[in-house]
Amino acid sequence: MSKNGRITGALADPSRLQSLDQDDRQIVQVVIETPKGSRNKYAFDREQNVFELKKVLPAGMAFPYDFGFVPRTLAEDGDPVDVLVLMDEAAFPGCVLKCRLIGVIEGEQGSKKKKERNDRVVAVEKDNHSWADIKVIDDLGSRFRHELEDFFVNYHELSGEHFRVIDVRGPKQARKCIEDGIRAARRG
Repeated sequence: MSKNGRITGALADPSRLQSLDQDDRQIVQVVIETPKGSRNKYAFDREQNVFELKKVLPAGMAFPYDFGFVPRTLAEDGDPVDVLVLMDEAAFPGCVLKCRLIGVIEGEQGSKKKKERNDRVVAVEKDNHSWADIKVIDDLGSRFRHELEDFFVNYHELSGEHFRVIDVRGPKQARKCIEDGIRAARRG
């Protein structure tokens, strides 16, 4: 600990990484917060530079895929842009992945009186094998998309919030979410 009481030697701040890959601007960098299969919901706490346990899902419910954020972005809900990542194996909190965008689940959360947008970008880790042929979110099929949508609805119900899917759109709209998030973070 330093003389002013600040913690030294803590984790580096992954939220300060670049949003886009330096070699391929079509690739976004995603910092994983919660790995696939976990009942624990983690979130990066910028004040302490650590990953913090936010909640534990009930038995029988787990995150279906890796979940994280794009660094140096700001979404309408005040957090970095959320990304659900499809890949062969689960990552771990703090792992940085290079991903290609395939779409976005546009959503709205909150109560009837107070609603806010909370879109979920969907991406594929660029070097995986199982999802290599998926180019746009529609390639996943309607049943798969509905399962993703249902997960977000059920996840928010656990917190007493309502989540409504507005639309499911392709990679161009996902890219727009990221670009809007980068601009908002620069202004903020």
